[in-house]
Amino acid sequence: MTYKKFIAPHIALVIILSVLRLTGIDSIIKNPNPNDDETNIIKYAQATRSIVANYFGEADLNNMYKVSIKEFVNHIQDSTLKITDTPVDTTFPGVKIETISDAFRSFERAYFYVANNTNGENMTKLTEYAIRGLFSTLDPHSTYIEPDDSERVEEEFAGKFQGIGVQFNVLQDTITVITAISGGPSDRLGIRSGDRIIAINDSNAIGFSDDQVRNTLRGEKGSEVDVTILRPGVSELLNFTIVRDDIPLYTVDSSYMLDDQTGYIKINRFAATTHQEFMQASKELRKQGMKRLVLDLRGNPGGYLGQAIAIAEEFFPKGTSLVSTKSKHSRFDGDYFSRKNGEYQGKPVIVLVDEGAASASEIVSGALQDHDRGLIVGKRTFGKGLVQQQYELVDKSNVRVTISRYYTPSGRLIQKPFVEGGGEEYAYEIYRRENATSDAIEFTEAIPDSLKFKTDAGRTVYGGGGIVPDYIIPDDTTRSGYVINFAIRKRAAFEYVRSYLDENGDEFRAEWESDFEKFRTDFEWTPENMEEFKASLIGKGMVITSDVTSPEFRKDSLFIPPSHFEEVAWMSAGRMKAELARQAWNMKAFYPVINDVFDETLKEAMTLWDAVERLASLSQNSNLKSDG
Repeated sequence: MTYKKFIAPHIALVIILSVLRLTGIDSIIKNPNPNDDETNIIKYAQATRSIVANYFGEADLNNMYKVSIKEFVNHIQDSTLKITDTPVDTTFPGVKIETISDAFRSFERAYFYVANNTNGENMTKLTEYAIRGLFSTLDPHSTYIEPDDSERVEEEFAGKFQGIGVQFNVLQDTITVITAISGGPSDRLGIRSGDRIIAINDSNAIGFSDDQVRNTLRGEKGSEVDVTILRPGVSELLNFTIVRDDIPLYTVDSSYMLDDQTGYIKINRFAATTHQEFMQASKELRKQGMKRLVLDLRGNPGGYLGQAIAIAEEFFPKGTSLVSTKSKHSRFDGDYFSRKNGEYQGKPVIVLVDEGAASASEIVSGALQDHDRGLIVGKRTFGKGLVQQQYELVDKSNVRVTISRYYTPSGRLIQKPFVEGGGEEYAYEIYRRENATSDAIEFTEAIPDSLKFKTDAGRTVYGGGGIVPDYIIPDDTTRSGYVINFAIRKRAAFEYVRSYLDENGDEFRAEWESDFEKFRTDFEWTPENMEEFKASLIGKGMVITSDVTSPEFRKDSLFIPPSHFEEVAWMSAGRMKAELARQAWNMKAFYPVINDVFDETLKEAMTLWDAVERLASLSQNSNLKSDG
């Protein structure tokens, strides 16, 4: 062990810890040229303090430290390193971590013991394993985010990134444009669906991975990138110089009219731009005659609390309670009310939810349910009643710490049970909900009285495990999805549609591009198209044989009995039509088609407007009684 390697970082850490104690976790420690050791120790210190200073419950510092060192040791590559009676001994003889300073000093000793007694260990990776160990002792939603992932997550929730503005897939080693994002730099230059990007900045781009494509085409706003494009049907190569710009990441997947008075808006997450997108979509739908709304939150995992509140308040008069938060730390406590008279107050609304709807989605649906404001339809939601806050660490990685619980207006905590450190069991709980109806019955029958609450109108609602819909619609289990799932796994629909547009793109655009609604109702694949698609599936490993009486997967192949493909061909045709809409228009055109073909929940929800009206009457009568 060299004197310099041990002493210098130790002195630096003493200074760092002093700053931490004075300023708290929200301060970002900056060092223009930190060495890896110093950065790693600062990072561990920041992660530990972020938990202790902000976690909504009582964090067991001693257990946190011990688990973090176990993870640290378990990933050491050098099997000859002495462990017993050393600073990394997992039996911790005589070690009791009672303060943050204890944890910092003990981790420093363990870190430099490994750094000075091994050769070639990746100390940064070991530190990350130690930090993950810290978070593994907490609730399932507190987590560590690596530097590379932090930028992606930040872009996703900021609602934009900087680049050329195309959605792409790598098809047969070639970058294939699925669609140019409307209004983006590529769209403005005339780059279109089906274009193949074969060179970037005069360098061959054939064989690029998805990550290589993103890393090469994204860049600072205002910077330029040269691309060479091969366009099907055009003999000459096309060269474009594209000036990168801000590219929006939309959270409203689709918005369109279901009939002459019903609008549909699907939100995929709650990011910085969600409320703005929602209001723009609703404005366009109102121009088309929308008088009532289906809000689709299925599969929406949540996002920003502020955006959930902003969406929810559009359905209520000013001053309506929407959600409250409670924490061990009073600075994270809050009661949130609508700050204005919402544009949708009084208008009929149905909210679609399922087991994938969580967090911010449950805040919106919980507020509407508790105030008897709209009909909640679908399946029991995930059950995430915890709020996280994100803190940046010294190397641009982040930690996400649960800072509070949230409660719906009736007082419900909808968080489902969890064991600290039991993340996998918690995450997979939703897959044990085999039938939505029986799941809801079993859940509500087992609920203790302490978790039963009342809506404004006196209806019983439940805490402790998500939002139970007012009207439950289970999945249709009579359909065989083997062929379509095989096709999705093999990207068969995407590839067939891409080939179809390469050969027939000009004729297709001439007939359909100006009238999407006509395409939606009138377009059909020919029998020849379906035979070609069937042949492509056979080429990808689908086997038609009399040896099976029902479909079954065997490794990477699908075995189906004769005539089965024809029985379920309508499903493949529907998926291919939706993929055709996506590639010919954009992602927002995908959902109207896919919903037309497959969405039985949406179709059944459209029969429930009488129930929405009865709920509104119940709520009105309740308000009259309370006023009287």
